[in-house]
Amino acid sequence: MRSKLDEKNLAIHLRKQGLSYSEILRQVPVAKSSLGLWLKSVGLSKAQKQKLTQKKLESARRGGLAKKAQRIRLVEQIRNSTKGDITGISDRELWLMGIMLYWAEGSKSKEYSPSTGVIFSNSDPKMIKLFIKWCKNCLKIPDDEIRFDIYLHETKIAESENISKHWSEVTGFNLAKFDKIYIKRSTLTPKRKNIGSTYFGLLRVVLSHSTNVNRKIAAWTDEICRQCGVV
Repeated sequence: MRSKLDEKNLAIHLRKQGLSYSEILRQVPVAKSSLGLWLKSVGLSKAQKQKLTQKKLESARRGGLAKKAQRIRLVEQIRNSTKGDITGISDRELWLMGIMLYWAEGSKSKEYSPSTGVIFSNSDPKMIKLFIKWCKNCLKIPDDEIRFDIYLHETKIAESENISKHWSEVTGFNLAKFDKIYIKRSTLTPKRKNIGSTYFGLLRVVLSHSTNVNRKIAAWTDEICRQCGVV
């Protein structure tokens, strides 16, 4: 059994070799506070400091990868456990879903703009596809009354052709439907993180001659609120 002095000398020796506190503690099982006192005056060379810094970075990277793997497993477990929660969506359920979807993301009539038509804006492909399905199945809107506008950040102008193709593939509509592209200009450096390779701008789905349709959706929304007792 080593004496405290032997442990201290061993700890100092290991520190001078460039070992981290955690590595030393594996060989010298003492309180971390005691180790800190012993090594307080032990100086390290530049190379040793760089070695310790590299070890810390590698440890942080391993920890980050472990947390990522744990998160992925948890998400997969949640997805698997909820697969049976939603089955057989009826036409009525789809109708109600579309009303709520439009209430959240659609354009509404205002006092200063009482004749607003149906305009749905989003960047999520699945949400766009669901809204179009709702328009076709529940509102019985024909394809020739559905048009699209694309809004892009100015840094993506050069990719506008590929972005138009992307939305054409998502929606199943002819590429000619996506010729209206509006550029969002800014004099400030954007802090948004979603302007990389997965950025396809914002898509507006516009229904022609749909002022009364918009009014009907608003009435449905009000009735849902009344039935739920929130008004």
